[in-house]
Amino acid sequence: MEIFSAMEYTPLFRGLDREQIQELLRHSGAQRRAYTRGELVLRAGEQTGRLGLLLSGSVHVIREDFWGGRTIVGVVEPGDVFAESFALAGEPLEVSVLSPGEAEVLFLDAEAACGCSDRFTTNLLALMAGKNLALTRKMGHMARKTTREKLLSYLSAQALRAGGASFDIPLDRQQLADFLAVDRSAMSAALGKLRDEGILEFRKNHFRLLRRHPEGTGEEATSC
Repeated sequence: MEIFSAMEYTPLFRGLDREQIQELLRHSGAQRRAYTRGELVLRAGEQTGRLGLLLSGSVHVIREDFWGGRTIVGVVEPGDVFAESFALAGEPLEVSVLSPGEAEVLFLDAEAACGCSDRFTTNLLALMAGKNLALTRKMGHMARKTTREKLLSYLSAQALRAGGASFDIPLDRQQLADFLAVDRSAMSAALGKLRDEGILEFRKNHFRLLRRHPEGTGEEATSC
């Protein structure tokens, strides 16, 4: 398979050579699937024994309530895995996975893959630990009282992750509102006010935080 070269640099297969990866894929019944915009990858309530490894694009892990309200629980990027906890626990999915655009996923039988390689199991545990940390960070954003505070918490974390004041986020406006569990109109108003106060600049998914205290005090300066 032509994806072997890319897999050797994927965290899930770190430390495995091409021959070991090929054996693991064969043993775990690997299947490669492509998805288009708006297509469901996995649906809540389904039972699955397979974990997904995102090869390209992005997918969103979403939770929907009885009335159709949607919250984005997580954003999966290339090299990330999803559904692994449900696959290993043998429990029905409590979330759905949606493709917001073109995406390609590799599905593996989770139990078979772990039984095939101790190194793979170690890598998977490390990825699961990373996801727990990401969830903890999201809870930090959600604990903020106002939409403004949630936005500033999220954008500050993205800037720190990017290592600079200018960065792109992987969410459009509606997706960002769903991720922070806030009303989109209220969020747009809060963003506009933050821009008017000289705290940030943005265009579509690109943001630039200015060196000005979020409460409106301090001197504004150019950012990197």
